[in-house]
Amino acid sequence: MAARPNYGLREAKVEEYGSGAFHPAVLAKAEAAEKRARRAFGTIEDIAAHNQRKVIAAMQRARVSETHFAGTTGYGYGDRGREALDEVFALAFKAESALVRHQITTGTQALGICMFGNLRPGDELLSATGRPYDTLEELIGIRGAGSRGGLAPEPGGGRGQGSLRDFGISYREVPLLPSGRIDLRALRGAISPGTRMVLIQRSRGYGWRDALRLDEIAEAAALVRGAKSDAVILVDNCYGEFVEKAEPIEAGADLIAGSLIKNPGGGLAPGGGYVAGRADYVLNASYRLTMPGLGGNVGPTLGQGRLLFQGFFMAPHVVGESLKGAVFCAALMEAEGYPVSPGADAPRSDIIQAVRLGSPEKLEAFCQGIQKGSAVDSFVEPQPWLMPGYEHPVIMAAGAFVQGSSIELSADGPMVPPYIAYMQGGLVYESVKMGCMAGLSKLLALDGRQALG
Repeated sequence: MAARPNYGLREAKVEEYGSGAFHPAVLAKAEAAEKRARRAFGTIEDIAAHNQRKVIAAMQRARVSETHFAGTTGYGYGDRGREALDEVFALAFKAESALVRHQITTGTQALGICMFGNLRPGDELLSATGRPYDTLEELIGIRGAGSRGGLAPEPGGGRGQGSLRDFGISYREVPLLPSGRIDLRALRGAISPGTRMVLIQRSRGYGWRDALRLDEIAEAAALVRGAKSDAVILVDNCYGEFVEKAEPIEAGADLIAGSLIKNPGGGLAPGGGYVAGRADYVLNASYRLTMPGLGGNVGPTLGQGRLLFQGFFMAPHVVGESLKGAVFCAALMEAEGYPVSPGADAPRSDIIQAVRLGSPEKLEAFCQGIQKGSAVDSFVEPQPWLMPGYEHPVIMAAGAFVQGSSIELSADGPMVPPYIAYMQGGLVYESVKMGCMAGLSKLLALDGRQALG
């Protein structure tokens, strides 16, 4: 495969795994880290078993059969498999309704149809968790053509691309507390008569904070409900599905949205996204995915249904494997003196493991090591590049069977101080372990070269 620098890749040496593939010091370090990490494995396996029972029960109640795996074409009218898959997601997530489609390309699009479907000119979107993830900024209209990227762009800045701002929907945000928790007092004061939707980002995104636990989401949702009963509470559930024993709908959210190439796709879904929650809000979102009057009644499955069902079935176990890998990464890197978030012994509410590396060279080295540990594209080295939807150059290691799948082992981060790598995913624990060992090997080799220099 030729190098593709425009896509953040260049060809590297192929090196098969074996004791010689790692820095000589890594094997002993990995053994010690795994011994510490295993203390958390029992809790992870208990959560995975609970969620596996929940998914199987949902499939049984929806009476899933092989006939649901047959695909439709064209308009997709009367697609029984599509209808059953919607029901399975709704049952598992304790929602009134769900919309699960391979036509939803990203988690950002899933969130976007929730926003565009349920907000109208003159409404306000309020973020309860500070600045949203990068790819939402242009959707909202706080970054884009002519915009300086701030909350109050210059007149005319960021307009004309179809953002919420273009349609007269305003936006404000409540910064998180220094601890990374929701500022409940400030949130209560920020809710106004015009506030129509409150966005809660469960995962850390590109932030040095813990993911929000469900009890924290429940507290914020109750506050919003008490202050303005008709506000739509939308939770960005990306990276959070099946990490705890319940989902945000059970914590008071009206809508949740996510990507099928993250947790709920189980590593098998070739693409797609979902929306789940209150039936009328899901219906409004479906009108933005297709058209008013059509909604979820159209959309052929094109033979993808089997993988979406099977991926959802596999998801609780795969998420558990990812979490084991994240705990191992935390134990390994923490022992080397790198700040990590969360720590190896800390509770988790998403699959992301953040490692503060402190320099652009170390961020590149770690991500290149993760790429080297992949079964796919192990012979290329990721390079920073300005990806669509991001404000800064990003390095992204993702040797995946499904392009961009972050339930598979991946690591990425913006090339800005303090140079944090965000590692996530892993279909099997052993591959995450080896990827992290390769990442640390690259760092130790870099440290040796710098010392010699």
